[in-house]
Amino acid sequence: MKKLFVSAFVAALTLSSCSSDDDSDILNDKNIDVPVSYDFTRNGESTVNFEGQTTRLQMSAELLSNFTDFDNASEEMLLNMFANENSPFANADLNASSKSIKSKVAASNLYFATNNVEASEIKADFESWITEQMTTVKANKDVLAEAGQAGQIAQGTRVRYVNGKGLELNQAFAKSLIGGLLADQILNNYLSQPVLDEADNRLNNDDELPEEGKNYTTMEHKWDEAYGYLYGDPSIPASNPNSILNESDDRLLFSYLGQVDEDEDFTGLAEETFEAFKTGRAAIVAGDYIVRDEQVAIIRENISKTIAVRAVYYLQDGKNLLANGEFGAAFHALSEGYGFLYSLRFTNNPMTNMPYVSVSDINNFKDQLLSGNGFWEVSPDTLDSISEKIAAEFDFSVAEAAE
Repeated sequence: MKKLFVSAFVAALTLSSCSSDDDSDILNDKNIDVPVSYDFTRNGESTVNFEGQTTRLQMSAELLSNFTDFDNASEEMLLNMFANENSPFANADLNASSKSIKSKVAASNLYFATNNVEASEIKADFESWITEQMTTVKANKDVLAEAGQAGQIAQGTRVRYVNGKGLELNQAFAKSLIGGLLADQILNNYLSQPVLDEADNRLNNDDELPEEGKNYTTMEHKWDEAYGYLYGDPSIPASNPNSILNESDDRLLFSYLGQVDEDEDFTGLAEETFEAFKTGRAAIVAGDYIVRDEQVAIIRENISKTIAVRAVYYLQDGKNLLANGEFGAAFHALSEGYGFLYSLRFTNNPMTNMPYVSVSDINNFKDQLLSGNGFWEVSPDTLDSISEKIAAEFDFSVAEAAE
């Protein structure tokens, strides 16, 4: 590993169940038994449950698969999928669910419990991308895109569909969902102290008092729900999720954690994150909330860094492709970069319990990318400036992220 994840790595050296025998002894001294897989039981029955998270991941996958299906999908259909209204899914089990994507977008306790105005604006952004895709872009799907004109643009033998600024709305939606739904719920909701320690959660957890009719305590379940947003896709094996990094059906956070982990500058990020989830859950079972909170800090740092690395990677990739005149590929990369940049709003710096990049800076970056004719005229200097500012907040270099 060329680059160590300073605070997270130090904590992992002390707490990881896959490190030295001495480290295991430390955990044993604390009565923390970290399993090899994410497997926790009580009275012979599993205490792990994240069905709601799997459901929302499946809803997201079906919505995204229809985003460019101009022959069969409609604005009404995709908006209904977003809100789970009027039975829009091909999967009948999803239609029967009380869950929805929209209800959990920008809905964390930490960032949005008293911030309803911004939460509503963020939800409206997602809906606006659906509406523009299924009205303006769909109406011009057979038109060649140009500055100010929505339509199609070639990427080799593939066809991409963009709005008048060159933005692929399906990519903006998907990559922004990684932050607005998954990261926000993991980092700022289920792993936040107000949620984990709400009301009598600590007392009930110490007494191993499960929720009524369940085999898990409320605190255990909240932790599992955070876990489920990262590892809950049905294609990811419960025994060892990282055994299929970059090979699962997941196209959201788990997929990009794996892609960042492939970069030698960030190798170990995925395993460290999985170990932190297991160790934190084991610490809850043992009633050790100091160790639990140390794992929260590792998870927050690593998932936030994943989002930042991909934002810089795609902005730099887009810059290089523009220089080569490969506009279709460049707009695709910049659209992904835009979505990851949007997702920075939902990162969490464990040192401040706030986003790594301020909301005002993020909004300024978005404005710079889409001002005028957007990607058609964005400058290399602008892409470099944004990339450098993001990288500086996360203590990695643009060169490391761009490889």
